[in-house]
Amino acid sequence: MFPERYDVKITVVKKLFNKDLVDKYTDNPAEWKLCQKFEIGQEFIVSKDEPWNMPKGFCGWAWADMQKIVWGMARGGPKLFITCCTDGYRPVIFKLERIE
Repeated sequence: MFPERYDVKITVVKKLFNKDLVDKYTDNPAEWKLCQKFEIGQEFIVSKDEPWNMPKGFCGWAWADMQKIVWGMARGGPKLFITCCTDGYRPVIFKLERIE
């Protein structure tokens, strides 16, 4: 049993668009743009009691990329972590913070 439990805050800190890769490797590059799922500054809270549950309105692909990190932080892991989704064309950068 884990004695420590913490809520974890996820903040969207940056959205990138790798136009060179989109132009080179996609069929319709003009149709591609920044990720539309998130806005910079948007925040989500993950409950310390259920850190395996994706926050409402979150992207399933991004959650799959970071869920294990969030779970570890909720159980006493690092206080701060910067991570991103694995969309190589338009990655989103997130700041994860353990709430004390």
